[in-house]
Amino acid sequence: MAIVITGASGFIASCLVEFLNQKGLTDLILVDDFGHEIKFKNTENSSFTAKIDRDLFIYDMHRHSIDFIFHLGARTDTTEFDSTIFNRLNLNYSKTLWNYASENRIPFLYASSAATYGGGEHGFDDELPIDHLTPLNPYGQSKQDFDLWVTKQEKTPPFWVGLKFFNVFGPNEYHKGRMASVVMHAFNQIQKNGSLNLFKSHNPTYEDGEQMRDFIYIKDLLNLMWFWYKNQNNSGIYNAGSGEARTFNDLAHAIFSALELEPTINYIPTPEDIRDKYQYFTKASMNKTIQAGYNVPFHSLENAVNDYVNRYLKNEANF
Repeated sequence: MAIVITGASGFIASCLVEFLNQKGLTDLILVDDFGHEIKFKNTENSSFTAKIDRDLFIYDMHRHSIDFIFHLGARTDTTEFDSTIFNRLNLNYSKTLWNYASENRIPFLYASSAATYGGGEHGFDDELPIDHLTPLNPYGQSKQDFDLWVTKQEKTPPFWVGLKFFNVFGPNEYHKGRMASVVMHAFNQIQKNGSLNLFKSHNPTYEDGEQMRDFIYIKDLLNLMWFWYKNQNNSGIYNAGSGEARTFNDLAHAIFSALELEPTINYIPTPEDIRDKYQYFTKASMNKTIQAGYNVPFHSLENAVNDYVNRYLKNEANF
């Protein structure tokens, strides 16, 4: 019985492929748009059964004996404002996979996003109703639309879980360009210039660099997904964050510390195209997940950054 992983050559999904290989699971069907050569190295050393183009897979699913679906493929560009792209890739494609999983009794895990929480005016609690959330951009809205659609379905997979990913960072994100994590961009800036640019605050409540995020290391996210794969109960939508809010200044100092350098930080204006859509605070409530039985400690921000910088970014093993 195979495990399907969509978005398989991307950042999070390719790390999941490696993680599952380390657990001894190699009967994997990798689904993605494999036309982007820059991402080939993400899975070139992985063990799997098949690679299938995402558009072909829709017509090919019935040929495979599937044990579980990790649906991690999506358009994730928060600066993209063409909603038709998100409707096709994030909403309608997800509906097709959900319906197939429901009809064929296949457990289903999919990636939602903390972007569904918008500005956080209603908090970041996954135990509250989701129908009042107001995302700030089309990407977040596409994730919200699928979450809402899922909660209205009478026919469901035997087990399903939607995970609201917060700010994930870690290896295999080199191809993401502007959407790559602050850690990767900061490492590259510091290596090149010896200093780091952070966005100024355009909100009087926050000082420059004191904007706060729930940063979650990819290794912690993989542990969360493994938990749900192994504990197929308590279907629902859950947060996937660290449960801690840390400032960008904290993050910057952790990166400089990992590089054994004194911090030199410059504050620059937030680009105008994202300024009015910018989240100043995120913090995942993880109580619902803990109540479901999850008890694995999360990396501290400092330990996670140090691991990423010194095990991956410095030696460019994943670049």
